[in-house]
Amino acid sequence: MKALVALILLVQLPIHKAVPAAPPAPLGCDDPESEAAAEVAVNYINGHSHHGYKFALNRIEDIRVVPQGPNNDIIFLELDLLETKCPILSPTPLANCTVRSFAEHAVEGDCDVKLQKVDGTLSVLASKCHSHADSSEDILKVCPDCPLLARLNNTEVLETVSAALNDYNSKTTDSYLRLLEIGRAKIQYHPAHAVVTEFAVGATNCSAEEAKANVGACQLLPEDQSNFGFCTAVMVKRPSQDLQVNCQLYGHQVPAPDISLLFWDTSAGLAPSAVGVTNHNLALVHNNPVASESSSSEILRSMLSAKSLTKRAVAEAAQHDKVPRPVGFVPPPPPCPGKIRHFDI
Repeated sequence: MKALVALILLVQLPIHKAVPAAPPAPLGCDDPESEAAAEVAVNYINGHSHHGYKFALNRIEDIRVVPQGPNNDIIFLELDLLETKCPILSPTPLANCTVRSFAEHAVEGDCDVKLQKVDGTLSVLASKCHSHADSSEDILKVCPDCPLLARLNNTEVLETVSAALNDYNSKTTDSYLRLLEIGRAKIQYHPAHAVVTEFAVGATNCSAEEAKANVGACQLLPEDQSNFGFCTAVMVKRPSQDLQVNCQLYGHQVPAPDISLLFWDTSAGLAPSAVGVTNHNLALVHNNPVASESSSSEILRSMLSAKSLTKRAVAEAAQHDKVPRPVGFVPPPPPCPGKIRHFDI
């Protein structure tokens, strides 16, 4: 009898089935986790760029997280970046670098980045970037008198850089400086004809005085003594001629920047990819060789797959928005794209 009662009570007990854990809510582009991933990505991009200037985050366009297992996620990011005034060789932290204003003829970078997050630690698996200057038409609409970016191999630009470097070396008592690359140039025609240039330099094993005797023997300092810097020069051609040069050396940096892909031994100081263009393209395609997923084909396929899935999700969301809503319904803001930190190009 007791057994029967126990059986009846057992049958009456509620049956609890195992409920699968709900999938994590999708990240928004302005969520702290997204911004942390973007910070790692931007630092990686600047750390593997060899030309021009550092870039700062302007907007997180999209983010997608693909769980791989416990405490293991793959993250896909689409980022909009803006060029700063800090040369890529500058030791200045990115947080202290000023983004160029719209009127200065801004340069935008577009990047796709794949990261992995394991036990809370983020690492970049691959990145793909390109950059472009804002259109001349957009600049002139806002600032009709603003000078525009000139081609880096423009004759007036090359003449100005050469004259500026010769002028500096003729007056300094320190090391003879050698041109690494031209970073930026603008030519103004009104009210005065002036050429404005920016260029990277490196100290050599010669003093400026020694270089007068045999400049061909002057070589960049070895890696353990290297000293790089940056110069700005303004040459006014009309109505009167004037040349102003300012150079700053950064001092030896540890670790020393790798300039093997930056310096080209040409009279113009231009990498072949920079000839005939107005800005150094952030043409970065990089796979992290120490990451756990470093197969370029696999990474690129997964990036493309992520983009197609994102587009499909956007289309589904648009279809969902056609569903009739109650009067007064205010839809929540879309999780992506994120906020614009500086300005839109």
